Amino acid sequence: MKTAMLFCILFMFGSGLMALTGYGTTAPVINDTVDPILSITAPVVSNVSASQRTDGSKIVDIYYDLYDANAELCDITFKLSANDGASYDIIPSPANLSGDFGDDLPSGTNKHIIWNAGAESFGLDGSYLYRVYADDGSSPPMPENFILVEGGTFNNGTSDVTISSFYIDKYELTQSGYQAVMGENPSHFSGNLDRPVEQVSWFNAIEYCNRRSVLEGLTPCYSYSTYGTNPDDWPSGWNTRYSNHTNVNCNWTANGYRLPTEMEWMFAAKGGNQSQGYTYSGSNTIADVAWYYSNSGSRTHDVGEKTANELGTFDMSGNVWEWVWDIYGSYPSGSQTNPTGANSGSYRVLRGGSWLYGADYCTVSGRSFDYATFSFSNFCFRCVRVSP
Repeated sequence: MKTAMLFCILFMFGSGLMALTGYGTTAPVINDTVDPILSITAPVVSNVSASQRTDGSKIVDIYYDLYDANAELCDITFKLSANDGASYDIIPSPANLSGDFGDDLPSGTNKHIIWNAGAESFGLDGSYLYRVYADDGSSPPMPENFILVEGGTFNNGTSDVTISSFYIDKYELTQSGYQAVMGENPSHFSGNLDRPVEQVSWFNAIEYCNRRSVLEGLTPCYSYSTYGTNPDDWPSGWNTRYSNHTNVNCNWTANGYRLPTEMEWMFAAKGGNQSQGYTYSGSNTIADVAWYYSNSGSRTHDVGEKTANELGTFDMSGNVWEWVWDIYGSYPSGSQTNPTGANSGSYRVLRGGSWLYGADYCTVSGRSFDYATFSFSNFCFRCVRVSP
């Protein structure tokens, strides 16, 4: 299994020319300072540019820089999405690709892929998202529905916060996803496994993250007191007293699944570095992006039905509240880097609003909190992983 770093470009085919925008990750600067959350060892693609030739050939020239901290050879592949990133299942034929594409490519600058898009057997007419992967075999890849949130700095209303790059599930965890790991579906609004799982506590979310990590051969992030990372070894009753939440510790460098910190969640909900400053996650018009009190019909809805935000995440406003890692407390003043919440307190934070709440609760800045033991029919979560 391989680690995948990627960039996305929007192609619009039709008249023979395509317009495109793109972004890439920035190669790390190697020095003696190690970020407390992120330690990059996977390949990094940066300085991406792409253009279609104007001679009618539909040939696409893609340029990029490739960096691997371990000087390992990388495999370069890519896929297309015709459904706004819901799936990347259009695979260009290798026969129509040349240049710096394929197996065992070294790090270097000004890499060049030549894609003869006009020779593909499938029609290209419309808009496409395009993912390029650089794999060096260092660890398992991210799931298909996880997207990269490139690190950056934003203001949370009180102070400037800098966040390192991470991957986030663009969907709230579904009932089918929870059941596959935990063997049960606690949801009140059951009967449709594509709806978000609910009636889950913060403790349930912690246990799910570790069990999924183990199932996928990853290093679990959470440990309980001195009992290690395997929930089967945690003492009876560990998740029945709300005060036990302070016994849970997080290894921020582990490559397993975990809850986002509150500031990671907020940065992603605001659209990351692509933020347009919307009131809700992806729009100033709440009905475009959220299921809330006025339009939900008093129930949850399938994940991903509303419009995505600038990053491509769904339902970060409305549908269900989402647990995050942090202990609830006031935001500290002064600039921070990768904050992880208050050091003490009785509650854990929830973000995003839900089908049961009004618009004011569904903004990207809205906060709530509850005991780690509490579950309700509008409490859910989504997972993140560190950028490898």
